Amino acid sequence: MIVNRVTLLGNKDHGKSTLIGNLLIQTGSVSEQRINDAKKTSKKLGRQFEPGYILDSFEEERLNEMTIDTTRAQVKYKKTGFEFIDVPGHEELMKNMLSGASYADFALLIVSAKKDEGITEQTKRHLFVAKMMGINMLVVAVNKLDAVGYSQGRFDQIEADIRGYLGKIGFRDDKVSFIPISAYNAENLVKISPNMKWYRGKSLIEELISMSKSRKEKKEGELLISIQGLFDGDERSVFGKILSGNLKKGESLVSLPNGKGAKVVDIFVSGSRKGNAGKGNVVTLKLDKSIGTSVRGVILARRRGACDSGSIIHALLLITKPIKGNLGVKINGVEARCKKMTVNKAIDIATGEAKTAKRIKPLNAGSVELELDRKVASDLFERTPEIGRFLLYANKSFAGIGIITN
Repeated sequence: MIVNRVTLLGNKDHGKSTLIGNLLIQTGSVSEQRINDAKKTSKKLGRQFEPGYILDSFEEERLNEMTIDTTRAQVKYKKTGFEFIDVPGHEELMKNMLSGASYADFALLIVSAKKDEGITEQTKRHLFVAKMMGINMLVVAVNKLDAVGYSQGRFDQIEADIRGYLGKIGFRDDKVSFIPISAYNAENLVKISPNMKWYRGKSLIEELISMSKSRKEKKEGELLISIQGLFDGDERSVFGKILSGNLKKGESLVSLPNGKGAKVVDIFVSGSRKGNAGKGNVVTLKLDKSIGTSVRGVILARRRGACDSGSIIHALLLITKPIKGNLGVKINGVEARCKKMTVNKAIDIATGEAKTAKRIKPLNAGSVELELDRKVASDLFERTPEIGRFLLYANKSFAGIGIITN
C-alpha cells in the first residue's frame, strides 16, 4: 500500500490536532487504548474529551494547547494510507514547519471559520511555504462551521479570499479543493454532515483519496548519488543514497564538484552484494580508486553536467530573521560561507506581490543570487529536492531556507 504524505498547515488554534485525532477515530486507525488515554487526560485537565490529545506526547504540550515538534500520524482508509505531518504553527518554530512541508506529497490547510480567527498572515505564510517547497496540490478544510451556524456565506467568503491569494503565488485552481467541516464534531471528515446540506462535495477523507489517485510520480531522472561518508575509513569505499536514476556494477562515475572519476567495483544494499540499485536505496560502494577523503555532500554521476557544480546559486529565499553579520549556507550537509547576497526582488508574503528591492524583510521572501566561497554540488529544487534546498545562517544562527530556481 502506497502511503501519501500530507503536511498539515494552519494556525495552532484552528484545529489541526483535533481534526487528525477525530480522523484517526472515525477511520479506525487508532487503538482503543490511545483513545482512552486521551479521555483520561481530558478529564484530568477538567475539559471535555479532546481528540487532539491522541497526538500530543508531552504534558506541557497539552497544558499549552500547542504542538511543539513535528508529529506524524498514519490513517488508513479503503486501502489507501496517509501519513499526516502535523507541524508547528507558531513563528518561532518555522524551521520545523519547513522541514515537515518539504517531504509532503500534498498539503491540508485548516482555517477556522470563526470571525475572530479566519485567514491570518500566518495562514498565507504557510501557503507560501508549501508552494515554495514544491507542493502543488492542496485541500483546504474550513473548520468550526458549527461555531458560525453552518453558514454557507462564511464558507464562500473564506474560499474566495484564499483562492485569490493562491492564484498570486502560483497554485492552479483545479489543484485546490475546499471542504466545510467541524473537526470537533467529526462533520464531513468521513461522513457527510446533514447540517451542511448546501455542500455537494465529498467528505474530507474521500477528497484526499481522490487527490492521491491524481498524483503523478515524477519521471526517473539521471543517476545522482549523494555521498555521506567513507565506510570504515576506507578511501575507496563510500556510502550514501541514490537520489535518482539506476546504478549498475562496473559503471564509471564522476564525483561532483571535484571532478574525480572512479569505477564501481561492488554495490552493497543493506549489507548484501547487488548487481544494481535504484532510487531511494542506501548503498555502500566499493570503488577502484579514491575520490577524496572529505566526501560528505559529494554527488556521484555519470557525467559532469548531471547537476550544477558551481559557487553561484540563484534561489527563492524565505527569511525568518534580520540578515546581519556573516552569512553561510548548508546544502546537502556541506557548509559554505556566503561572500555576497544580491536581492533581485522581494516578495510580500501577506499579499503575494513582488517588487524590486535591496533587502528582504523578516518572514518574507525574495529572489536572490548567492556567491559562495566554494563550489558545491546542487540542482534545481523541482528536479532533485534533496540537493535543491539549503539553509541560510547569519552569524551561525538559522536565518532562512532557500530553494534553487535556476
